[in-house]
Amino acid sequence: MAKRSASVRRELARDDEVFDVPAAVLCACCGQPDCAGCSAASDEGSGVVAIIPWERPIDGVWSRLWATSKATTLGAETFFAAIPDGTISAAMRFALLAETLAILSMIVALLPIAALALPGLTLELARNPAARASALQWLALGVPGLTVWMVLAHALHGAALDLGARRQGARPERRRALRFGLYACGWDLMAGPLGALVMLVTGGVKGAEQALSASLRVPGKASTALLLGVYALHPGAAERARRAGSLAALALTIASGFAAIALAVALN
Repeated sequence: MAKRSASVRRELARDDEVFDVPAAVLCACCGQPDCAGCSAASDEGSGVVAIIPWERPIDGVWSRLWATSKATTLGAETFFAAIPDGTISAAMRFALLAETLAILSMIVALLPIAALALPGLTLELARNPAARASALQWLALGVPGLTVWMVLAHALHGAALDLGARRQGARPERRRALRFGLYACGWDLMAGPLGALVMLVTGGVKGAEQALSASLRVPGKASTALLLGVYALHPGAAERARRAGSLAALALTIASGFAAIALAVALN
């Protein structure tokens, strides 16, 4: 009888193992329970790739934009270490929308301060239709121009990191590096007034402070995560590639900024 009871217990244990239900798992990168797995794909791997929230067609534009911006900032190390290959067009649309909203929200936030600091100019704009038209013209040209320049600066950062990584012996990952730069535009949205406002509403003062603090540290952390995760560099080589890439990107950004200013003055 004892032998039979032990046999029954073993059978029940096997049944429990067969029908055991695993706990729910949330993706560490995008926070979604139905994510296929945010890990970098490789030719030798299982084929499971990271799913970027922006590239999910089932969600609304704002929810995809905001989820991706949060992932690039608050979860930067996880997001950029596993950033998958994919289309440039999707990342470009994200970058342009994120930078446009970041710049527009900054303008809206600074307008009251400018009005108080420059009351004479404010009165002139209020009284003079020609001055208002000129200001609106500059705004209509300036916002798209600044948006394109900011997107270009982020793209140059990604390209410079790829160059730095290749000089350390890593294989080229040009498209993923460019996608890194374009999705990095989410940092600017999170660090701007609109991002702070949304975080304040959804997470309170603590949430807004967390987003601001993360925004200040994210470029270095994200770059290192890309170089360690995507390029598989060891920490010393990753740090050298990060420094070289950051310096090259800064120099190119400053040069392009002076060129844009010179062009604007010439056209004026």
